[in-house]
Formats: sequence, structure tokens, C-alpha cells
Amino acid sequence: MKRIMIIILLGCTITGIAQEKEAVNSFLDDWHRAAAEANAEVFFGSIAEDGIYIGTDATERWDKESFWDFSKPYFDKGKAWDFKPYDRQLNFSENGEIIWFSELLDTWMGVCRGSGVLKKTKAGWKIMQYHLSVTVPNDDIQEFIKLIVKEN
Repeated sequence: MKRIMIIILLGCTITGIAQEKEAVNSFLDDWHRAAAEANAEVFFGSIAEDGIYIGTDATERWDKESFWDFSKPYFDKGKAWDFKPYDRQLNFSENGEIIWFSELLDTWMGVCRGSGVLKKTKAGWKIMQYHLSVTVPNDDIQEFIKLIVKEN
């Protein structure tokens, strides 16, 4: 009987984790879609009030308000940016209230990587930090370094 109870509990836990992963994936996919559709309410509503967005340029570390100031002209045009996520990896804290993740993105810059931290709140998941980076294939890194050194 004890063994059956343990199996049932494990099954419920695994089902709960799978459902939570699905919910988080939907949340992040909706967030990316909101940028593509210039839905500022959903996009910025998904970011915590004290959330941080780190862009591809070394100067791009924005709190929510300054990220809105930067992004508003794009959203006002009806389309901000259209990043298509794939290969997302989710990691949950033991209590299930913090998630850190990474994802690859198909973008106008080529393949980029996004990584971030989500926090579960009474209002649902919120983005505490998102970091966007451009990927450089290892075979191209020397040429990339030459380009960056030339610019500085």
C-alpha cells in the first residue's frame, strides 16, 4: 500500500511539473509574441516592476521604465521585434517559485540567446531579468574579435 501511495504521489508531482513547464513556456511565448504584435500591455505587464532587461549592446541595461522609454517608439509603430524562441531550457528552484532559463532565438540578427529569471507572484509569473545576447560561432570568433577591436 505504501508503495502505491508513493507511486501516486510521484505521478502527481511529475504531472504538476509538466503542467507548470507548459504554463511557463506559454508565458514566455506570449511575451515574445506581444513584442512582434506591439502589444505593450502584455509585453511590459510580463516584466516585474523591478525587472531588468539587458540588451545586446554593453550600454543596454534597463529597468522597466527605461526599457519602456527605449521601446515605446517601436511599439508605437505597430511592431517592435519578432524573436522566435526555440530550444528553451527551464530550471526550477526547489520551492517552484523561481525559474531560470535559456533559449535560442531566431532573430533579424541571426541566432541569439535569451536567458532570464522568472518569479512566481500572486499575479502569475513575472520576468525579473532577461538577457539577450548575439551568438558568435566558435569558428568565427577571431574575426569577430578583430571587428570589435577595430571599432574600439
